[in-house]
Amino acid sequence: MLKVVLTGHSQGLGAALAEALLARGVPVLALSRSRNAALAARHVGLAEVSLDLADSGALARWLAGGELARFVEGAGSAWLINNAGTLTPQALAGAQGAAALARAVALNVAAPLMLTDAFVGATAQLANRRVLHVGSGAGRQPYPGWSVYCAGKAALDMHARALAAEGHAGLRVACVAPGVVDTAMQAQIRAASPEAFPPRERFVELKNSGALWTAGQAAARLLAYLESGGFGQAPLADVRTLQEG
Repeated sequence: MLKVVLTGHSQGLGAALAEALLARGVPVLALSRSRNAALAARHVGLAEVSLDLADSGALARWLAGGELARFVEGAGSAWLINNAGTLTPQALAGAQGAAALARAVALNVAAPLMLTDAFVGATAQLANRRVLHVGSGAGRQPYPGWSVYCAGKAALDMHARALAAEGHAGLRVACVAPGVVDTAMQAQIRAASPEAFPPRERFVELKNSGALWTAGQAAARLLAYLESGGFGQAPLADVRTLQEG
């Protein structure tokens, strides 16, 4: 039996990933600051943990409690999908603020690395285990106003590359850019001032031209890649390129 650990399931892409997995009968251990009552009402296979992933101390204490290890126990295969993240602070350097910056690094970088470390340890006996970091083109292309977000996604890229190089038995890992998805995060981008985020108009045009994928479309593409034989052959990938290929 496949079991999946997923972060950020309360809305957007994370909710769509959880919905698709649970509809297939896959048990999901979902971590998010907020619960998803509608999803829980539809699927008995959802186990929710209310946890602020930007609080590294709280996450460390939760991991020490062993719930993740107990969840994957008895699985035939297991996946970890590190989806949770934040754009904030969406501002030029000098106007980001120490507290917002520290919170972003904790959520975008520390949490996925901590969860991956625990997952790799807990699944050591499995012959088929996979780690998906939900990355971004922003980790591979600089955007003014997104220096913190870009740095966080670039960190996940390098983590995937280094983890793949370690050669853990049965483990496949990739950081995958999911394309431009019509979520609350995109609405936040379009609401930004041009002074805080100079490339704003490009994202407004993507919305106006109908170029955004729905969360469901993006989730389907990510999961198709995650379960494919090609997953992890390269530690970095972009769903848009995979679809074109």
